[in-house]
Amino acid sequence: MAIEIKAPVFPESVADGTIATWHKSIGESIARDEVICDIETDKVVLEVVAPADGQLSAFVKQEGDTVLSNELIAHFEAGQSTSTSTSAVTQQVEETSSQTHAGATAVVERSQPVVQDQAPSVRKALTETGLDANTISGTGRGGRITKEDVVNHQATPAPVAAPQITITEHASSSTGRIEKRVPMTRLRKRVAERLLAATQQTAMLTTFNEVNMKPIMDIRKQYKDVFEKRHGARLGFMSFFVKAVTEALKRYPAVNASIDGEDIVYHGYYDIGVAVSSERGLVVPVLRDTDRMSYAEVESGIRSYAGKARDGKLAIEEMTGGTFTITNGGTFGSLLSTPILNQPQTAILGMHKIQDRPMAVDGQVVILPMMYLALSYDHRMIDGKEAVGFLVTVKELLEEPAKLILDL
Repeated sequence: MAIEIKAPVFPESVADGTIATWHKSIGESIARDEVICDIETDKVVLEVVAPADGQLSAFVKQEGDTVLSNELIAHFEAGQSTSTSTSAVTQQVEETSSQTHAGATAVVERSQPVVQDQAPSVRKALTETGLDANTISGTGRGGRITKEDVVNHQATPAPVAAPQITITEHASSSTGRIEKRVPMTRLRKRVAERLLAATQQTAMLTTFNEVNMKPIMDIRKQYKDVFEKRHGARLGFMSFFVKAVTEALKRYPAVNASIDGEDIVYHGYYDIGVAVSSERGLVVPVLRDTDRMSYAEVESGIRSYAGKARDGKLAIEEMTGGTFTITNGGTFGSLLSTPILNQPQTAILGMHKIQDRPMAVDGQVVILPMMYLALSYDHRMIDGKEAVGFLVTVKELLEEPAKLILDL
């Protein structure tokens, strides 16, 4: 039974997508619900799965093609896969017709076999390895080459061509200065657009402070094992920051607001976005109603989002609607930075590396684990007094976590 494979219905905020990868080739056996294609949008990567057991019979869209919501991308043949797909069947035509024209007889001879083009994933593998398809024995149906054939052939001791690298027109191979040109992903393009818009459309300003992390580190050291055993989640720093930010937002509502045209929208809830780095770019999944979440729920939520971001499984609804954002450059060793606003939000908190530094405490020099904090904010909405007050509140709550835990 023939079935049309279509792109998913995209949310209103997503105009189109790009075929990122075809995981299956024409004629290859596919089980129901097996992933056959990835579609990359400017926010998430969407998977297209097989509607039934069967095989792909034809591609309508190739890797790199732009697709619209619910657009036809391939044809699928449900049922038991045959040994040779319809599109790869060797066409044998033997037709003899005699036509008398000036004493001549016209004969249509047997046609030559028609060889199907390799699947996009195979072509990509051949390009990356520099292998010649004619030197590889195909083990797929009809003698077609599979991705495994390419990998296995490359692993053999037989000499293979050097990998081909896309270089700029002016690169000189004689000097060895090779340049690789790789298309920017849709997600990275979108992130770049949003960051550039934030710097151009807002009156962004950053204020700094520092926090003594020793009280929180002492709590983690004392209770991390019990916490993990009880809740099944590791006790990290982020849960303390999320709860401290939530309490500070209650005291400074303007920092939890957003600008919509010429209107200011004050939010009566606290949805905190946590910036997560992935191979495809920066994504910001949102923890909903953090004022109602426990420390364990915050840690579990962040861990779940990090895994989804790594695997490209984040849903669009998980990344929309935040009222405030926290980003942690400290995980990569950043000591100080100025985070860029995540519009339409009016503020973002930047965490940084914890570093031992000499500090003056009661007239004595003490070595303490310190972290610089950075609050970038839209000066159109937030005055300096509010911004500084908000950041100082976060600092105080982190340095006296008992107040945070006891809601004091």
